[in-house]
Amino acid sequence: MTAIRLLLVDDDPLVRAGLSFMLGGADDIEIVGEAADGTEVETLVDRTRPDVVLMDIRMPLVDGLTATERLRGRKEAPQVVLLTTFHADEQVLRALRAGAAGFVLKDTPPAEIVDAVRRVAAGDPVLSPTVTRQLMDHAAGSAADTRRTRARERLAALNDREREVAVVVGRGLSNAEIAAELFMSVATVKTHVSRVLAKLDLNNRVQIALLAYDAGLLEELEGDGH
Repeated sequence: MTAIRLLLVDDDPLVRAGLSFMLGGADDIEIVGEAADGTEVETLVDRTRPDVVLMDIRMPLVDGLTATERLRGRKEAPQVVLLTTFHADEQVLRALRAGAAGFVLKDTPPAEIVDAVRRVAAGDPVLSPTVTRQLMDHAAGSAADTRRTRARERLAALNDREREVAVVVGRGLSNAEIAAELFMSVATVKTHVSRVLAKLDLNNRVQIALLAYDAGLLEELEGDGH
């Protein structure tokens, strides 16, 4: 099995050391580099070719949100999991819209951080219950009607099956869970997800989830008792 190549980015050397010790102990994860600021990220990504970047949001020169936006605008960009000590709706939303595949609090148990890296490397989003609640609050917040109209216009490009897949992606299900729920193979799920991303011009599953929330599709599911 090929190890997941991981780049660590945090301005606190003690945090980096702790993450390196914790994640380096996993047999399937290889730490290929470390950085202390977002200014170093693109150069290190070019040099080390990581699969996943685990990055702090708050850094002194270039923060994790800006670094994520720059990375995800590149071709063949690595997946990004952002690490933070605080909850902030706008920070979460900006991170996810920038293309981050996950958002993990620093007080998350070590085993869950390791699992988050594995899930993101496998193509599954990492949305904690806290982040999911923030998304739902955002969908119901100010300017929700405008967002809903625009989101539904974009989703109209999908066929019925692709729309169904987009909804279950919005619920945070893994490929295997989607396959079981929709009675299709994992390979077929991956094909549908790829088509949804291409049709909607998105770069990861979390952005599909955001669009599903903005369109109100998750609220409709709750109303139907799902």
